[in-house]
Amino acid sequence: MSTAATSRHNSKQWGAIVTGSDLSAWWLVAPMVLVLLIVILGAVFTIETAHAGIVQRLGKFSRIAAPGLNFKVPFIDSVVRRLSLQVEQLDVKVETKTKDNVFVQIPIAVQYKVDPDKVYDAFYKLSDPVKQIESFVYNVILGHVPKMTLDETFEQQAQIAIDVKNSLDESMREFGYNIVKSLITDIVPDDKVKAAMNDINAAAREREATVSRAETEKLLLVKKAEAEAESKRLQGEGIANQRKAIVEGLRQSVQSFSVSVEGASAKDAMAMVLLTQYFDMMKEVAGSNRSNTVMMPHTPNALNDLFAQFRNALISGNTATSAAAADPPPSAPAAS
Repeated sequence: MSTAATSRHNSKQWGAIVTGSDLSAWWLVAPMVLVLLIVILGAVFTIETAHAGIVQRLGKFSRIAAPGLNFKVPFIDSVVRRLSLQVEQLDVKVETKTKDNVFVQIPIAVQYKVDPDKVYDAFYKLSDPVKQIESFVYNVILGHVPKMTLDETFEQQAQIAIDVKNSLDESMREFGYNIVKSLITDIVPDDKVKAAMNDINAAAREREATVSRAETEKLLLVKKAEAEAESKRLQGEGIANQRKAIVEGLRQSVQSFSVSVEGASAKDAMAMVLLTQYFDMMKEVAGSNRSNTVMMPHTPNALNDLFAQFRNALISGNTATSAAAADPPPSAPAAS
């Protein structure tokens, strides 16, 4: 065997020995690295914002972890719970009966959160806080609504919600929970009761509308009557003023006639004026084609008779007036 061949053979044997040594070392180091990695990862943990971590050591409470990066003893400490400190909402639907025997469903929204200073109480004192809150809600509602009628329940909806909040807040505070708000979102009676209430409201609205319409018609009639009365009053004043003007005009005409015609008396002038008005009236009647007036004879003798009647009527009226003024009033009987 040559020197070169011997050298190559020795190199292969040495390489095989080195490779076997590396593999053996790797199998020894790998478990140690893995254990170290597990220990490191088990020693750190994180808590999210608005949360709190419950850390126990060998099953016993150790501490409360704050948000951020935290450390613990691997395999000894454990994070058993991450409690949320945010406001949460619980929807509860309570069915009960009112004082007037109406069954209603009352949906209630309870907003609550864990007190950051009482995380220990919130986790260890209550196993099921949701059930506890539901029980208190039922207790408060069943203690209030059966004492009220349906209308009173609707009217005091806000007060019932306040009572629920105050009662829950007082009861849950010792368990580490704060009640932020209690809201009654609706009051739902039976469908038949709801339909009956709608009918009653509709009838009441119709009655109010009828009364309103009657009042409006009454007001219109009153205003119309007042307008007619005012119109008649003004019309009467107008007629009175018209007659006053006519009388004044007749007086002036009589005076002018008596002055212009010598020997004519006021009676003759008045008779002439009346006769002139009579002719004017006859002219207006004759000028209308729809007149159904019965015409009297208008011969010259009839006009003379008409003139005589006017004059005699004036004379009779003056005579009666003079006689009434001349008669003395009856004297009172003398006292005995």
